[in-house]
Amino acid sequence: MSTRDLIEGEALLDDEENDEEFDEETGEPIRGPSKGQSNSYDDSSEEDDEEEEDEEAARAVREGFIVDEDEEIEERAERRRERKKRRREEREREEIVLDQEDLDLIGEQNPDFQPQSTESKFKRLKRGHKSDRPADVFNWDEEEEAADYGRPSHRRRDEEMDDFIEEDEFSDEERQRREDDEEIAHPVRKGISGLAISEATGLDENALEDMRAAFGDGTDYLFALEMEEDEEEQQEEETKHLDLKDVFEPTLLAEKMLTDEDNEIRFADEPERHQIARKPYKGVVLSDDEFREEAVWISNLMLLRKQHVIEDNLQEPFQRAVAKVLEFMVTDDFEVPFIFQHRKDYLIHAAKVPASPDPGNPDAPEFVVRAQKLLNMNDLWDIFEHDLKFRAYIDKRHTLQKTYDRLQDMKIKDEIVDEMLTAATTMEELQDVQEYLHFQYGPQIKDLSLNSDETNGEVDGDANGQANGQTTRRKAGTNTFFERIRKSNVYSLVRSFGITADAFAQAASQNRRGQYTEDPEKPPEELADTALDTDYSNSTSAMRAAKAMFVEELVMNPRMRKVIREQCYRNGVVDCYRTEKGLRRIDEQHPYYEFKYLRNQQLTDIARRPELFLSMLKAEEEGLINVTVTFQNFDRYRQSLYSHIESDSQSDVADAWNRERREVLDTALGRLVKLMTRSVKENIRQNCENHVTKEVREVFSNKLDQAPYKPKGMVLGTVPRVLAFSNGDAPVNGDHFIHWVWVEEEGRPQENGKFAKLQLGDVERGVPDGEDVAAFVELVRRRIPDVIAVSGRSPETRKLYKLLCDLVDRKDLRAAPYTVGQGKEAKEITDRLEVIMVNDETAQLYANSERATVDFPIKQSWLTCYCCGIARYLQNPLKEYAALGKDLVSIQFTPGQRYLAEDIVSKQLESALVDMVNLCGVDINEAVSDTATQTLLQYVCGLGPRKASHLVKIVNMNGGIVNNRVELLGVEAQYPAMGVKVWNNCASFLYLDWENVETDADPLDNTRVHPEDYDIARKMAADALELDEEDIKAETDESGPGAIVRKLLKDDLQDRVNDLILEEYAEQLEKNLNQRKRATLETIRAELQQPYEELRKQFVFPTTDEIFTMLTGETNETLADGMVVPMSIKRIAQDHIEGKLDCGVEVLVSESDITDRHDIPPRALFQVHQSVQGKILYLNKKTFQCNMTLREDKVSKGYQRLIEKHRGEWDDRQEQEDRDLLQEKAKTESRFVRVIKHPLFRAYNSKQAEEYLGGMNRGDCVIRPSSKGPDHLTVTWKVADGVYQHIDVLELDKENEYSVGRILKIGGKYTYSDLDELIVSHVQTMARKVDEIMSHEKYQSGTKADTEKWLTTYTMANPKRSVYAFCINPKYPGYFFLCFKAGQNATLQSWNVKVIPQGFELQRNPYPDMRALCNGFKLLFTNMQVGRVGQGLPRR
Repeated sequence: MSTRDLIEGEALLDDEENDEEFDEETGEPIRGPSKGQSNSYDDSSEEDDEEEEDEEAARAVREGFIVDEDEEIEERAERRRERKKRRREEREREEIVLDQEDLDLIGEQNPDFQPQSTESKFKRLKRGHKSDRPADVFNWDEEEEAADYGRPSHRRRDEEMDDFIEEDEFSDEERQRREDDEEIAHPVRKGISGLAISEATGLDENALEDMRAAFGDGTDYLFALEMEEDEEEQQEEETKHLDLKDVFEPTLLAEKMLTDEDNEIRFADEPERHQIARKPYKGVVLSDDEFREEAVWISNLMLLRKQHVIEDNLQEPFQRAVAKVLEFMVTDDFEVPFIFQHRKDYLIHAAKVPASPDPGNPDAPEFVVRAQKLLNMNDLWDIFEHDLKFRAYIDKRHTLQKTYDRLQDMKIKDEIVDEMLTAATTMEELQDVQEYLHFQYGPQIKDLSLNSDETNGEVDGDANGQANGQTTRRKAGTNTFFERIRKSNVYSLVRSFGITADAFAQAASQNRRGQYTEDPEKPPEELADTALDTDYSNSTSAMRAAKAMFVEELVMNPRMRKVIREQCYRNGVVDCYRTEKGLRRIDEQHPYYEFKYLRNQQLTDIARRPELFLSMLKAEEEGLINVTVTFQNFDRYRQSLYSHIESDSQSDVADAWNRERREVLDTALGRLVKLMTRSVKENIRQNCENHVTKEVREVFSNKLDQAPYKPKGMVLGTVPRVLAFSNGDAPVNGDHFIHWVWVEEEGRPQENGKFAKLQLGDVERGVPDGEDVAAFVELVRRRIPDVIAVSGRSPETRKLYKLLCDLVDRKDLRAAPYTVGQGKEAKEITDRLEVIMVNDETAQLYANSERATVDFPIKQSWLTCYCCGIARYLQNPLKEYAALGKDLVSIQFTPGQRYLAEDIVSKQLESALVDMVNLCGVDINEAVSDTATQTLLQYVCGLGPRKASHLVKIVNMNGGIVNNRVELLGVEAQYPAMGVKVWNNCASFLYLDWENVETDADPLDNTRVHPEDYDIARKMAADALELDEEDIKAETDESGPGAIVRKLLKDDLQDRVNDLILEEYAEQLEKNLNQRKRATLETIRAELQQPYEELRKQFVFPTTDEIFTMLTGETNETLADGMVVPMSIKRIAQDHIEGKLDCGVEVLVSESDITDRHDIPPRALFQVHQSVQGKILYLNKKTFQCNMTLREDKVSKGYQRLIEKHRGEWDDRQEQEDRDLLQEKAKTESRFVRVIKHPLFRAYNSKQAEEYLGGMNRGDCVIRPSSKGPDHLTVTWKVADGVYQHIDVLELDKENEYSVGRILKIGGKYTYSDLDELIVSHVQTMARKVDEIMSHEKYQSGTKADTEKWLTTYTMANPKRSVYAFCINPKYPGYFFLCFKAGQNATLQSWNVKVIPQGFELQRNPYPDMRALCNGFKLLFTNMQVGRVGQGLPRR
């Protein structure tokens, strides 16, 4: 029997369990997974070709997505050859199988010839329908449908979904053998000659020769076919468009902002920041009524914060101003800087008031204009944020309204929804309505959802749960219990309580008696007997169900929730309770101690100290305390509500029903208060975070609001030439180098070097200057810097600063000369060169950045780059902060910043940069040519990183220079750089130096004046020059529209604009054009006099505290008077001791503070280089010196942190109890110190054990005492860096309290006879298993988030592939995460893998090694998928 017969027999079985796959080349059957059988698994690995593609893609990214032309041509030719080869093979395979006419013709010549059947004997293997079986996500051996085996060459398998098991990789010998087999399977490549035709026809060689002589060998027209193929290949190359996403991974494209979404943002005529912020609410369109509602909504929110600024009579103008700003933002798409700069009149309330009579000036005006600012820049950003929140709110309300409208179509009318949905003003209140809808009309909503053709989740009413087109539905069966009650007789008992939940809520909200409660005629138990049915067979269960239903109605009632929420805000207090972990961890020196026993903190007090509350939440996250919001005087409030639910009747029946009502109310209030206090706590957190982010923004704005350092005699804004020095953290003693860099005005480092010996000599003593002093003097006199900058990372920098100051004074080094006075009185003077300390927070980040690598192509030391960074900070702080990009969030501007998420901080820092960049403006031509200035473009109004890069690209395509602002729109330019909306936003903030471009350039393009106001500015210039219309026409006809302003500037007559009366201009504009331009006119007048004047404040020098923190890293919280800190002794004298703190501060201990025993000399008590504890008496931050005491009586008192403990707000009793408890535990521990004779035993606690093992290898361990008692031991072993497992060992069969038990048990599963066996058989075996999993090719060394990101990236690049990986679980030592993603659209999942001595445990199944674990995982997942499909469950 042949192999074909076997295969056909299998096919005829029609049994899915017996499906087999066949190898493409050998035809041998390959076993696949079948039910009830265990199969071997092959782990997946990356293929070579994918690795090569990844390397090519990475190289392309490094080269900036530019492919060399020769390489591109070569690759295109290679692809053409491959396709040609494939087509030739396909054609040859078709030619090898002779058609019926050829065979008939051969049969006529050879009657004995019997042609083989062209139909394959092999039937297609029958398989179950795809819907009847799960997709084989974790493919075992790439199961496939059987091919048509009647053809000599089989089809390649269609890999519709690559799985966790990838194709095997073969050695070179194996690959060569397979290629030889393929050649045997296809013996002849050209024509139809050879053994294949002989076998196919049954003719001998002579007969075949006769046939060739008659018909040819089939190659006569091969050249034509090849020419046709070449033409087709060329057409394909021309028509095929290769996108970047076809070449690079999605994460790389996203990083470079080159995805399709990025391109949409880049080319859309809408400000980039608006597009990104409004992306979640893109489909939300507000009606006119909703727009007016939004203005009122935002005004009310802002007035709560600005009550002390906005007077009562200004509330209506304030609301109009907010409405106008919203119109500018939403309708006109203007960004905040544009509104603040060019719509300033709408942010000011101006009113005419009668002027006080002036007898000395009878011509004085009768009225004066009194203006008051209503909105500042920060308010505009707040309005922008509130607009986004309102859009989210209105989107959710629309969704709920649609749901309710569809319920109304089902004849459902609910007064509660009608009232509360309209009255809801917050997201919480909308959420209350949504939950009420689902509770009250769950079955109807479910029917709507099943019958709806919509897939965006509208029926659910959860606007926040519609991401990715997935409907967020309540879990099936959530309301089954209450639905059953509604349909049963028990629901009549609910109505028998005599009052509805909403009627009670109305009474509670109004705090007065509303609907009177009526009592039934029968007591609760008797009435419950009449409501029994099949679901509730006794009165007790019926009454219990009725009360549960009434409780749920109260809890779900939106009005009741609103009442309790308001009461929680009004009566809520914050309490802190330490945990068992926090009892020991938070001592009196700990920063969390200030709230360890804090109680009864009013919410208003919390609002004044937002950092404190965020610190509480951080401590709660660490498991040290519990933060609770408590309803103060809750019992009294609950008693007040009883009167609203009880009846006034006096009878036993009424008393019985009132008891039931009070019980229902107590249960409902308990649930409501718990729910609302949790919501209040979250809202407090958000408000505190918002407050801290505003503080961060304010501090950063102040740092940005400083002009470059102004050299003496120069105009503010002039960029200085800087010579920067730094010693880093090295001593300044002549033995270590001092690095320096010379940076010119344009910010380019021109020269750098190192000095070592800069010490000044002493002429009187005959001590010469240091060897490098002359070189320093020559450098300064040759370069003539405007300032010398100094910075570093240790107090030694202070010595360098003093040394350079002395050098400048001694050598009389001068800065660049400047002229004072005018005309004959003008004279040139020079000042002594100034040496200043500079803030280095940007320089540290610059020194480690790619920018430093570009600036210093020849690798320099870190300090050289650092010096360049501090020089550039002096030249323009704004540029240095802007150039940091994402690294900006690593700078801590306020202490509370560490409690905020990076994205929140980044958003606030970006808005501050946007404000300051638009205040200063950007020279567009400089930005195109200078990368440092180019970083500012993304913060220009209307632009962003995508539009800024596009702008630079278009300007370069247009010639590399912009001659006027309208060129950006494509006027007189080949390509437009932006649309009209974006141009309107950014035009006035991109300026041109008109003197350096075309002669007919408009001078107004070099000002803050917007092009929409150019006509006004020209009119003002003409009036200042006293030109009539004919003169104006003549000038403009000759020299263009900018001629008038150009004449004003060239004739140096700008001061004449001060004589113009702008009030008349403003009134005329408002009357004729309905435009309020009074503030704009002032801007125009200022710009005509001094275009783009420097408006930032003068350069700010660091304070003493800031310098101290910069050089030592210490703050007031970490180093202050009274603290006990270690010091290292450097010198011991008879009357004093000199030393140094770890931070570099020098220490002096006077004779009286060395010891309280005067009979012992200091050298007998202390030694040089000894580290001792001392108490700081006085810290001088200016000189970096402190006085300390080493006296035991003073050091033992420790440092008492000043904590405000107000009466009633601090739990003194609990504090004393904890102090006594800790003292008792300390005594107990000191009495019982267990010692075991074993080389690995250490008398450590858990923290000490982890510190001890920190520098050791994986698998090392210590045996230590256990806190559980004398019959326990703890083995701590190092799982990985920073991950330690503490194993509890129970000792049995002990001789005495101090001996080791003869039986050692771990977890009740593992038993050992001694410690050595436990270490070898338990700890070391698990360590080897940890080594095995961490060295596995599927292991990822990062966090779980990093691993999931890698899985997502992999599946995005390979959409049909499934992938899995392992990573460590640091929270639970000894466990690992098995993270997997079954395709691009599948959800990320993770299972826990436990390391055990025998191997690994997954889903309670043990596996001896990694191979078995991987195969077991695939089997478990496959079975899970089978179960889901079998049960009809949806895939996740």
